[in-house]
Amino acid sequence: MSLLNQFKTSLARSKSGFVDRLGSLFGSGEINDEFFEELEETLVSGDVGVQTSLKLVDQLREAIGNQKVKEREEARKLLIQIITDTMSSGENSTLADQKPAVILLVGVNGSGKTTSAAKLANLYRQQGKKVLLVAGDTFRAAAIEQLEIWSGRAGVDLIKQEPGSDPSALFFDAMNAAKARDADVVIGDTAGRLHSKYNLMKELNKIYRVVGRNLPGAPHQVLLVVDATTGQNAVAQARSFNEALALDGLILAKLDGTARGGIVINIQDELEIPVSYVGTGEKIEDLAPFNAADFAHALLED
Repeated sequence: MSLLNQFKTSLARSKSGFVDRLGSLFGSGEINDEFFEELEETLVSGDVGVQTSLKLVDQLREAIGNQKVKEREEARKLLIQIITDTMSSGENSTLADQKPAVILLVGVNGSGKTTSAAKLANLYRQQGKKVLLVAGDTFRAAAIEQLEIWSGRAGVDLIKQEPGSDPSALFFDAMNAAKARDADVVIGDTAGRLHSKYNLMKELNKIYRVVGRNLPGAPHQVLLVVDATTGQNAVAQARSFNEALALDGLILAKLDGTARGGIVINIQDELEIPVSYVGTGEKIEDLAPFNAADFAHALLED
């Protein structure tokens, strides 16, 4: 399935609300103040965010005026391009040429980190990479068991310790294992933590430092996993984690479970953190590298 079709499928729940309403605006009718007001309301209702919605509408109004556009279908094409440009920095978030390249996944409880780690491992294995998964959520025995099952499905090795183990010590051992096994990519799951809890965020920084001491320059990517169904709360999470760790990108999980897919645009525009991957379903292959143009077309085209 193409990326465009994956995005269309994952936005199916939005079809009965946000996406349908957005699409219906670009049928027949005048391009007037009422059109722009309704577009703004629709974008806000789809979790695009107030400030981002105002910005998009202002850019569309200006483009329509400059190009003397009269038809709403032409306005649709302009908005697709504007949204694509807004989110384009989220594309092609590639790893530096390191071996092993280390990716650390962070996020709040229940955001989908563990399944996203396995999906990402599967994606890299399909590219011919030797991947090592790290079960860094040592606080939950269920998380370790879950990742063990997923790693088997992905066909990759897993580094784990007993529940309750020190996660920093686990990551230290994992770096040694990665070098010994000649791994290309290391993907570390971490325990979920509230972005507002200082001590938990401090512990995450310790993991970051331990990884870097063992392998200078690592971690090479810190990706925040956010649950698309949480709407505007995802923006607050991204802001707090970014202040603590300087995020390299986002994995937007559970996009197929939300009726308001505009949160992707909001996070990208407000925080300037690239959306690297989007979770498009529950199967291990349901993780797509983000592509701004495909996403914009999926939002605005039938």
